[in-house]
Amino acid sequence: MTGASLAIDVSKVHGERQFSQADSVAVEEPLEIQLCSASAADSAAKSVSITMRTPGDDAELAVGFLFTEAIITSASQIASVQHSGDPAPAGFRNVIRVELEAGVQVDLGRLERHFYTTSSCGVCGKSSLDALRVSGQQPLSDVTTRFSREALVRLPDELRKEQEVFSKTGGLHAAAVFSPDGEITLVREDVGRHNAVDKVVGALLMANRLPAHGFGLLVSGRASFELMQKALVAGLPLLAAVGAPSSLAVSLAKEFDMTLIGFLRQGNFNIYSGAERLA
Repeated sequence: MTGASLAIDVSKVHGERQFSQADSVAVEEPLEIQLCSASAADSAAKSVSITMRTPGDDAELAVGFLFTEAIITSASQIASVQHSGDPAPAGFRNVIRVELEAGVQVDLGRLERHFYTTSSCGVCGKSSLDALRVSGQQPLSDVTTRFSREALVRLPDELRKEQEVFSKTGGLHAAAVFSPDGEITLVREDVGRHNAVDKVVGALLMANRLPAHGFGLLVSGRASFELMQKALVAGLPLLAAVGAPSSLAVSLAKEFDMTLIGFLRQGNFNIYSGAERLA
């Protein structure tokens, strides 16, 4: 992940001592996601999102965001993904443009309708879950993948080994895709939890590996409604978090027959939904 950390000098205070030392901080830069579609009001690029992210894997982030927001439904709808414009003063390319194939129909108004339902806005759970029902998401009742309990408890330590930038900065979230026997197959890091998940989903989509019914998702922080929603759209039947789930995340997991695990740490975890998927 090029440019994900920045070397700086800091003054460290240890008790009565103060001294200078080299350190690393996670890079945070804005990314504007533009969408170019001939089926929109015009074919000019339209800005659909601006998010604060850690530079790197920008194409996966953009594609994953559009997929989890149901703006696109397959990789075949994408004609190209590329950075646009001049580099920012810090040297990063902070605009990325997704061009869709001719004839692909998009509903850009969907983004406006969806954003008010995210958990950060404090809208009631009923409205948030209704948004998923209206979008046509189906429960994962028929997904019979079973995951090893023994493998699950090893995952946080395995994930930490894969977090290259976190080991330098201590300031990034991570999302990982893992197999039923606990093998981590894909890891992405970002200052934003939702961005890390979008990067993972984007990578799966671009590799034609969705729906990901045979895998689980591990996140390094808490389990929010938004992260559960992204896992659902990607077809991931299990989400495990090292932190706590929100009440709305639990409601979503139960309604859509997903397995939700929280407080996965030090060999222990809580099962909030879908215990039948644990072997």
